[in-house]
Amino acid sequence: MPAASKEEYELLVKQAEALAAGESDWIANVANVSALLFHALKKVNFAGVYRFEKGELILGPFQGQPACVHIAIGKGVCGTAAEEEATQIVPDVHAFPGHIACDSASNSEIVVPIFHKDGSLWGVYDFDSTVKDNFDETDQKYLEEIASFVLGE
Repeated sequence: MPAASKEEYELLVKQAEALAAGESDWIANVANVSALLFHALKKVNFAGVYRFEKGELILGPFQGQPACVHIAIGKGVCGTAAEEEATQIVPDVHAFPGHIACDSASNSEIVVPIFHKDGSLWGVYDFDSTVKDNFDETDQKYLEEIASFVLGE
């Protein structure tokens, strides 16, 4: 079951586009869109980004409980998404080898890579949920669409 319906996501995409329209500051865009998604998606306890910098992922703007600051590429769900440059949907984070538990209340996760316009990895968008199996291909489709324009490049 997705964290939002197709109809809800279609509205969220429009709202996120409006928030990012004409703004080139990635911090402003990601902060606003993270707040939008955190409050709109069902049972989400973290919505935010990790940017790829100096060979690792470093915490950026987010909504939710305090989070891990540094994540190695290839480690945990975020590091795996960055290494593979592919969305990771994890129905049960406790069954994911090497899961990094920043918030013990998290039970499922989706991590979506964010790319620069030139195709290089910018970072990842991370969404955690308090319930198992909260994310599916519907979430992937729309969150990838949002990730494609959130930087304002």
